[in-house]
Amino acid sequence: QVQLVESGGGLVQPGGSLRLSCAASGRIFSIYEMGWYRQAPGKQRELVASWFSGGRTNYVDSVKGRFTISRDNAKNMGYLQMNSLKPEDTAVYYCNVAQIESGDSRDYWGQGTQVTVSS
Repeated sequence: QVQLVESGGGLVQPGGSLRLSCAASGRIFSIYEMGWYRQAPGKQRELVASWFSGGRTNYVDSVKGRFTISRDNAKNMGYLQMNSLKPEDTAVYYCNVAQIESGDSRDYWGQGTQVTVSS
């Protein structure tokens, strides 16, 4: 089992920045994929940013140029740097990681952290 704890959310004004962190603990072997998702009230959870072993990253169009996903495997930490925040970025943000266990891919979720962008 892998436990994930997100932190860094909060209330920020439009145009501001936040840095979300995702701390992993437990039986960690080799995380090969990490994603940050978000879910706004009344909406489906959406994938915002992905990180893949080797360093490749992907972003949903709405956050390209504003968000940066990164990972420090030595520290078992993942990050989402969010700049130029907009009210539409308001949501609960979740961290998800995937690793191979006994030949199968398993993924894990954190409990989420609230991000509110409002003046």
